[in-house]
Amino acid sequence: MNIILIGMPGCGKSTVGSILSRLIGFRFLDTDLVIQNMEGKVLQDVIDEDGLSAFMTAEERALCSVYCDSTVIATGGSAIYSERGMRYLSSVGKIVYMRAEISEIKKRLTNLASRGVAGAKEKSIETIFEERRPLYEKYADCIVDSDKGDAYDVALAIVGYLKKDIIASRK
Repeated sequence: MNIILIGMPGCGKSTVGSILSRLIGFRFLDTDLVIQNMEGKVLQDVIDEDGLSAFMTAEERALCSVYCDSTVIATGGSAIYSERGMRYLSSVGKIVYMRAEISEIKKRLTNLASRGVAGAKEKSIETIFEERRPLYEKYADCIVDSDKGDAYDVALAIVGYLKKDIIASRK
C-alpha cells in the first residue's frame, strides 16, 4: 500500500510526505521530481517552453509510471486533472487530500512565478483553488487539514486516519 498526497501547491505535500515516510518507515517519492527527471528541466521550464498541454501529458505519464509499494507519494497540485493518473494512483494506495484555506496557500506561495503551478499564468490562484477543490474532494479517501498545526502534526493526523491500512500493509 502507498499513501498518495494531493492538494494545492503550498499545502505541504512534500514537507509532510517526507516526515510521514520517516514516521511509518515508508519510502518517499515526489512526482514533480519524476516529471523533472523525465523532461530534463524544471517544471516551470516545461510549462514555459513546451506549453501547459505538454506539461499535463508529462504529469500523467509520471503519475502512471509510479510502480512502488510502501511509499508516500507527493503529487503535483494539478495531478487531479488526469483522471487516468488518479484512477491508477487510487488502485495502488490511499489518497489523502491535504486541505488548506486559500489565505494560507497565498501566504505560502511566495514564488508563484517560478514554482511551476499549472495554469498560474492564465488564472488567479483563487480561481485555480476553486476549480481544483471539487476534484481533490472527489479523489480523496480522507481529508486532512494541512493548515492546522505544523508539518509533524499533519503527518500524525494522516497516520491516525490510515493506521489500520498502514498496519495491514505490513502483514
